[in-house]
Amino acid sequence: MPVTRVGLVGAGGVAQRHARVLSELPDVQVAAVTDVVADAAAALAEPYGARVVPDVDALLSEAVDAVYVCVPPFAHGPAERAVIAAGLPLFVEKPIALDLREAQEIAELVAKHDILTGVGHHWRYLAVVEQARELLGDRPVRLVTGSWLDKVPPVGWWPHRDKSGGPVVEQAAHVLDLARHLVGEVTAVTAVGNGTPPVEGADIDGATAATLRFAGGAVGTLTATCVLGWKERAGLEIYADQLALSIGETGLTVRDQHGTRTVDSDPDSARIAVDRAFIGAVRGDLPRDAVRVPYAEALKTHELALAIAAAASRG
Repeated sequence: MPVTRVGLVGAGGVAQRHARVLSELPDVQVAAVTDVVADAAAALAEPYGARVVPDVDALLSEAVDAVYVCVPPFAHGPAERAVIAAGLPLFVEKPIALDLREAQEIAELVAKHDILTGVGHHWRYLAVVEQARELLGDRPVRLVTGSWLDKVPPVGWWPHRDKSGGPVVEQAAHVLDLARHLVGEVTAVTAVGNGTPPVEGADIDGATAATLRFAGGAVGTLTATCVLGWKERAGLEIYADQLALSIGETGLTVRDQHGTRTVDSDPDSARIAVDRAFIGAVRGDLPRDAVRVPYAEALKTHELALAIAAAASRG
């Protein structure tokens, strides 16, 4: 089988994770890396024998078969447009943009040029998520409670609203994506935020509380905070008739008339599965729908996260 050559735009922590996973897939090579910080690109490229290139145009000239765009939220847009213009499969890390119109235009270009895409909502690849869908079946969901209670990540752009979008957009989007997947679309939100995290220069909300109404009739809440020094909890609780589910990266807890049971989950398995599915589709080994979150689907989650952030800013 021919080797699939992958280019990486961005060399931060998430790009490093993808590089590790990709390098362990059969017949896949991390071929080229670019980043605005040349030393970061060099550090990522060196273990994999990848070329360091100065920009996206140079990366596209390296005969790559697919491109991963792993840049901060504020930097999305130009790289995606260049990859689409080149007609190459495109993997984008979330959040997919800060400006909604930018993301919508990218989605339109993807559809126009029929580009294979994937977005890094890896929770969808957890085995316990499919178990939760089967358990819910046709039961009407009544209540959904989601939370992401965490710290400020140690990167300079994160505590700035115009760089990250804030905790709901940058972190809790995973929970919102899972809620959409398991319960359905959200039709209305209200939200409030308060204070800033104890980080110098921060202008994001330190805490956000939102209420949500789902198209199927369920109501829900989302709470997010980044004022801790650790990750306290990230997950979703779903209450349907005679059924309570609690789900996150580490597992699923089920309570029904038969009692309580827990199924453990390895979060690393989902991080591997998201890359395996995308590369499998690139190579033609898997169908396109093996990619569970293409760009158009991720846009719906992003629209929801931005709506909550906007509601919180307006009170």
